[in-house]
Amino acid sequence: MLAEELVLKQRTKILHALCSSGSAEHLERVLDILLAQGALIWEDYQNIQVPGRTLYTNARQLLDLVYTKGVDTCGLFLHALKLVLPEAQAVGLSFSESCSNLEENDERQSTSNQTLLAQRPSLVHKLQGCVDGVLEALLDSGHFSSADCDEVRLPIYTPTQQARRLLDHVRSRGDLAASVLLQYIHQKQEPGFPLNQRDLTPPKEFLKYQKKLSSSVSAQACFLSTYGGTSHMSLDDIYTDGELELAEVNAHGPLGLEDIVGLAGIVNEEADTVLVSGEAGSGKSTLLQRLHLLWARGLALQDFLLLFPFSCRRLNSEHNELSVQELLFQHCCWPDRNQEEIFQFILDHPHQILFTFDGLDELKQSFTDEHRVCCPTQRAPVHVLLFNLIQGSLMKGVQKVVTGRSEAVSPLLKKHLRKEVVLKGFSPAGIDCFVRKHHRDPTVAAKVLESMQANTALLGLCHSPVLCWIVSQCHKELLGCGEGSPKTITDVYLMILQHFLQHQSPLKSTMGLGWLQEHLKTVLLLGQLAFEGIRSTCYIFSGTDLEACGVTEKDICMVFLIKSKDMSSTHSKCYEFSHVTLQCFFAALFIVLSSNTNRSVIPKLFELENMRETGLTRVCFGACLPSSDQQQQASEKESKAAETPNLQITAMFVSGLLSQRHQNLWLHCCPSAAVEKKARQVAKCLSKGIQKHFRSIPQPVQGEKKSMHAMPDFVWLIKCLYEMQESQIAKDAMSKLEVDHLKLTYCNIGPVECTALAYVLQHLRNPVGLQLDNNSVGDVGVEQLLPCMHICNSLYLRNNNITDEGIRKLIAKVIQCDSFQKIALFNNKLTDACMQDFSYLLKTKQVFISLRLGNNNITAEGAKQLAEGLKANQTLAYLGLWGNRIGDAGTEALASSLEKSNSLVWLSLVGNGVGSAGACALANLIRKSTSLQELWLTENCITRMGVECLIQALKHNTYVTSVWLRNNDLSLEDAEEMKQLESRLIF
Repeated sequence: MLAEELVLKQRTKILHALCSSGSAEHLERVLDILLAQGALIWEDYQNIQVPGRTLYTNARQLLDLVYTKGVDTCGLFLHALKLVLPEAQAVGLSFSESCSNLEENDERQSTSNQTLLAQRPSLVHKLQGCVDGVLEALLDSGHFSSADCDEVRLPIYTPTQQARRLLDHVRSRGDLAASVLLQYIHQKQEPGFPLNQRDLTPPKEFLKYQKKLSSSVSAQACFLSTYGGTSHMSLDDIYTDGELELAEVNAHGPLGLEDIVGLAGIVNEEADTVLVSGEAGSGKSTLLQRLHLLWARGLALQDFLLLFPFSCRRLNSEHNELSVQELLFQHCCWPDRNQEEIFQFILDHPHQILFTFDGLDELKQSFTDEHRVCCPTQRAPVHVLLFNLIQGSLMKGVQKVVTGRSEAVSPLLKKHLRKEVVLKGFSPAGIDCFVRKHHRDPTVAAKVLESMQANTALLGLCHSPVLCWIVSQCHKELLGCGEGSPKTITDVYLMILQHFLQHQSPLKSTMGLGWLQEHLKTVLLLGQLAFEGIRSTCYIFSGTDLEACGVTEKDICMVFLIKSKDMSSTHSKCYEFSHVTLQCFFAALFIVLSSNTNRSVIPKLFELENMRETGLTRVCFGACLPSSDQQQQASEKESKAAETPNLQITAMFVSGLLSQRHQNLWLHCCPSAAVEKKARQVAKCLSKGIQKHFRSIPQPVQGEKKSMHAMPDFVWLIKCLYEMQESQIAKDAMSKLEVDHLKLTYCNIGPVECTALAYVLQHLRNPVGLQLDNNSVGDVGVEQLLPCMHICNSLYLRNNNITDEGIRKLIAKVIQCDSFQKIALFNNKLTDACMQDFSYLLKTKQVFISLRLGNNNITAEGAKQLAEGLKANQTLAYLGLWGNRIGDAGTEALASSLEKSNSLVWLSLVGNGVGSAGACALANLIRKSTSLQELWLTENCITRMGVECLIQALKHNTYVTSVWLRNNDLSLEDAEEMKQLESRLIF
């Protein structure tokens, strides 16, 4: 098969191989090779590497270009891929054999600048570690300014990207600057002048310890124990990447594992701690485990000589005061000899050491910076050491990676963070990949995926890796449940409960609803253990703990509990629930089924704000179980805000378990009257909680709409309402909400939350604007929102990873909704493919006011399709298309279609490559428009001729108030002269 055909046939696979890691390194290395071979010219490279554009878009641009250049270029491209891609990512790809010789071409190296291109791959490698030296040489020679150096050194770039930026800048300065760089590289390679200045030779005993630590870390990380049960799964076999994003810098795009400790997204240069945050079950522990394994095998994080992994739930069990030295060696790996020498090497080289702390939210104590410890040999309680490590008082320079749920991380802690990385669970492709890995039989995997996709609520749940695992594990139950397919989180956990209980006695398994009654004693015993654990922030249980709750070896065999390696008591068996959410589920079962709980338990469980303020955690759980005064005092001392997330999860399960849908399950397990009473209590608590939020809404400023910015617990209450699946309760709760705008930005809204929001918001009485900017809605979340679109008059979905597929379904729905008038979708992944849908929307909707599609991937072709809809629309007032690639051709089509509009007030084409031809087309629009007031054309390439056309048009138009033209192709003198001629031009 010709190389050209191979590129076309394998396009999707190649895109995935280049981009799936989230890092641009593979794409950039391929570009280096193609530049060196002359397959791409410099202008091609610049058109592909557009700053701020997504990685997938750049990769698609390269594929388009390579294909149009023909067979030879496609052959070079495929061979470059073969050289660059790791073996695992190249699986399934076929490579052309027509071009196997990628040697440097001396004929192209007649000038220094040409040498930079022809030797680019090797120069990128050689420049790593000496970028600063080259910059100093260029600064001294006068070829670079300080600003140029700062631009190359930007912390968002990796070392290889800094090398590439340096080469790009040098090339633009001409041959003399290129000669300076090449001369510096030549001198560095002379004997006695090592290129890597960071080379060092650790002591022999240190190297032995490094090998022992690597072996220990590898042994602990090679099996996935997070959802373990009795069957350990190889991490290599099951691990699937989740979606990683920077919390602060949205434009950076998806991240790879090594970017966690990389330069991207740093917000505090002085800090050493990176927080990986995410919801319960999003895969934080597994991600950390994967990093540990890759380091131990020498496949990642090789800048770190040692990696020390810690579990916060296990550190809870350490009651002795320790020094940092004792913490490292007792809890991770003990040196056979020369402990002092090894620890001194660690102190002398902190930048080459990495600590990881998993599950900060499971630590008993809240983060505080009150108790300072600076000496690494000084003993202190373990939590004090941990807090001082995180804030940098101890072991400054050592990199620390901490995982925890974002809502459990206080603002006090966040000020000590180098950056925060958010783990958002599986993408749709990740779900597919995980299920296929879990089921070796492709037929079974296909059936499970088909069942998920047929139930969009279930598909939304499976974005959480732990729920995806449960659904995969229970595939027989899933495929056999027909109309009763699970759609709430509680449904899924009831499915895993039934799965494991019935698999313990398959020959005499009870049919129908009696399966729970058969195992009720075990459920209550495990429930009491779970409940006690959450009460005291305990997640690891000793034999004494199990004995106190009556848990026997038979109960342990149910596999909800797994063996734990408890660092502080290596000679005794310790156990933990296979996932913290499972512990919350069993605690909820205990609350629902136990007859020993006090009537105030449920109300106090839902009064989380009061509990945080007054420490009522102890009172809430103390009312349920008898405990000594001493135990109560200890519990009170340890209660803290970080318990809140697990209490919220428990409350959510209680809501779901008390749903009318599940009450038949409890018929033979506890009195019906007691269950109904608890259900009424939950309904009352949820209604009161929602009303409290509504009462907190301030009165609007005169002339503005009434707006509600959701408080932190609002989404949790909405999820509880959804778990109950009682539409009347949702309807009653929403009946009192009277706002024009509901704002839920930065609220960790994913597909699960979208399902709950739609279920509740559809009962609003009056249309509302729904703002969900900067969340993780995605295409699946968009589909979940459809049931409440009839009550939305506007929808804001900025930065939500939405693609053309999600838009297709959204528009098909909102066309039927009379109230819907505005949509904002900037910073997503839209392409020309969805412009026909928007065109149809504009043609069909009688009244549609605002369409904002900035910072997507729309080209001239998409603009032409959109223009067809604009011709038929007479109500659109605001059209925002900034940050796309519409160009002159697209601008001409849009301008022509808008000439007869009597409604357009505001138009933005900022940053679209609009030139003078486009400006002249817009001048015709200005000349004819009687409604346009503002036109934004900043950051384009309009010349004097185009501006003169605009000035002439403005002479015939008194409605336009401003035309923004900053950063176009105009000299300062031209801009000043044009401004004098027309004051409405803003430069």
